[in-house]
Amino acid sequence: MAELYLMRHGQTLFNVRHKIQGWCDAPLTPLGIKQAKAAGAYFKEQGITFDHAYSSTSERASDTLELITDMPYTRLKGLKEWNFGTIEGESEDLNSSLPYGDFFKTYYGGEGEMEVRERLAKTLAGIMQQPDHHRVLAVSHGAACRGFMRYWEKTQLVDQKSGLRNGGILKFSYENDIFTLVAIINPTE
Repeated sequence: MAELYLMRHGQTLFNVRHKIQGWCDAPLTPLGIKQAKAAGAYFKEQGITFDHAYSSTSERASDTLELITDMPYTRLKGLKEWNFGTIEGESEDLNSSLPYGDFFKTYYGGEGEMEVRERLAKTLAGIMQQPDHHRVLAVSHGAACRGFMRYWEKTQLVDQKSGLRNGGILKFSYENDIFTLVAIINPTE
């Protein structure tokens, strides 16, 4: 059985300013840097080492990964956040109520909810199906991580009722092409 540690990047300037942040990018805040370093300390304290590491192509995700470990890693577009279209960078007050469904696709030229889920599921399965991928770290984004959780909700052993915090980690087991959420880790708590 393999393990996937899927992590949300640390807090960014847009998170603080409540701006819609999908494919656009904002730098990590001092708290975001602290969250990434706390994740690195958590992995070290637990004796968790990784065979491979992956990051979204967004700087906030790759910066987070580089604060956790100095191991080489691969950046993948498939791990990017939901594309919110032309509403990116605008106030979160403009969001629709949940569930979003195809709101961003229909009104702003972004992605639909199921497209995001499928993209993450395909990307992460492709990663875990590679040889020698027994314990993997992947740094992605809040909505992308939640979409992946929802894709595999039938196999979850734990439930996530609230949003995934910046710097939060989802631990999945991976066996016979099935992901199972086994733990939610918040290293800064």
